[in-house]
Amino acid sequence: MADRTLSRADVRRLLGDIDDHKLAEIVASGATIADLERAAAYLAQETDVMGELEKPLTGHAGLIYELVRRDEAESEER
Repeated sequence: MADRTLSRADVRRLLGDIDDHKLAEIVASGATIADLERAAAYLAQETDVMGELEKPLTGHAGLIYELVRRDEAESEER
């Protein structure tokens, strides 16, 4: 089940209220539930490896993380 592609409901359940354009990008990315869960954990800062040993996100999980953080970073700059 963790290897199935995402639905809009999956994204909303794990990431909450995100805009429709970003949600569509995430669903269209081909990411799996496991990718989304990993990205959500990083976004919530719940990784079990911290500091210099923290592993960067790659693949679809990294893409999801960057999509979500992109707008947050732009908002912080304003």
